[in-house]
Amino acid sequence: MNILLLGSGGREHAFAWKLTQSPLCKKLYVATGNAGTAQIAENLPIKPTDFESLANFCKEKNIQMLVVGNEEPLVAGIWDFFKKRKDLEHIHLIAPSQAGAMLEGSKDFAKQLMFEHQIPTASYHTFGANEFEKALQYIYNHSLPIVLKADGLAAGKGVLICPTYSQAEKTLKEMLLDKKFGKASEKIVIEQFLEGIELSVFVLTDGKNYKILPEAKDYKRIGENDTGLNTGGMGAVSPVPFADKDFMQKVEQKIIVPTLQALQQRNINYVGFLFIGLMKVGNEPYVIEFNCRMGDPETQVVFPRIENDLVELLLATATQKLNEIQLKIKPQTAVTTIVVSQGYPENYETGKEILNLEKIEHALIFHAGTKQENGKLLTNGGRVLALTALADTLPQAIAFSQQAAEKVSFSNKYFRRDIGKDLL
Repeated sequence: MNILLLGSGGREHAFAWKLTQSPLCKKLYVATGNAGTAQIAENLPIKPTDFESLANFCKEKNIQMLVVGNEEPLVAGIWDFFKKRKDLEHIHLIAPSQAGAMLEGSKDFAKQLMFEHQIPTASYHTFGANEFEKALQYIYNHSLPIVLKADGLAAGKGVLICPTYSQAEKTLKEMLLDKKFGKASEKIVIEQFLEGIELSVFVLTDGKNYKILPEAKDYKRIGENDTGLNTGGMGAVSPVPFADKDFMQKVEQKIIVPTLQALQQRNINYVGFLFIGLMKVGNEPYVIEFNCRMGDPETQVVFPRIENDLVELLLATATQKLNEIQLKIKPQTAVTTIVVSQGYPENYETGKEILNLEKIEHALIFHAGTKQENGKLLTNGGRVLALTALADTLPQAIAFSQQAAEKVSFSNKYFRRDIGKDLL
């Protein structure tokens, strides 16, 4: 079948890599893609939020499956757009509806749903742009540290943990009054800080049945030992040693099942991936956030561990037959190290030539911010490459992934050297 994949990062290259391994995939197109997806699929100069152009392309090329990698088209309602069109309704859409995507599109909506259905999460309060004084009062009556979150999409940068009242006040002002994140911070969620260890759990659901994919732990801070600014993710590990059978059973019973039931009760159509950002507090799981798609860089460690044909899996998802599939997972450990441009997540330069990729052994190379120009491979973003190693042990996977990151060459390159080492 002809498949269209939306997105342009490392996650989408991992999707493309896995989709093109399937004999069911006749031709893969990626909008907009990167230099990595261009090697295995055909990139299109169409924005993932330009629904009209995507629709025309789907008709022109007889697209039978549409896979949405990134969150913007989901929150903008791509599912609703395609389902309303008689000429497009035959396309298998791997995407929740706009109402379902609100789990990621609005932190306040997600919090309300969790509180209503007793899904474990931190206590919170939501404030609008005209409630600055009330929000400030709430902060000063709250214990420290305190977490401030932009309600809407802020590219993974809208969550700030404030250790002092003065920093919380400054952050509140930047978000609510100075509109640091534009529309995303017109409302903000202020919540209790949870002390524990983080992990990500991924669920694939057809709206009725579900499969729990391999869990992962990602590393969000730019600096080693989790210091410095939050990023989109500097690396990831799967499986997660502390997510044992007993803990994962709690995740399923207390979080996955009630969340999917809550969506069904509200008649919200949810087909596709559900990403649950969790905090393990003691031995209990608490939800930090929901995302309505796979994570980046977690996809780069999760997909290499799945043995199933991804197209087959997604076809079963689109036709409500996920219960007929048995998920097969490799017991090996996957570690991803992200190589970034110096200065990320703030100001960085692009257009630097990338060399030595042919020297990399024992690791998969997933492109993130890359482009091909005049026969040269160039940097084209903050996060440039994701280097994933699969090995029988965690130390070996760490070593292979780090060696691959060492070999990559471009000016002002940076990567964290401690990915996975906290789990040893």
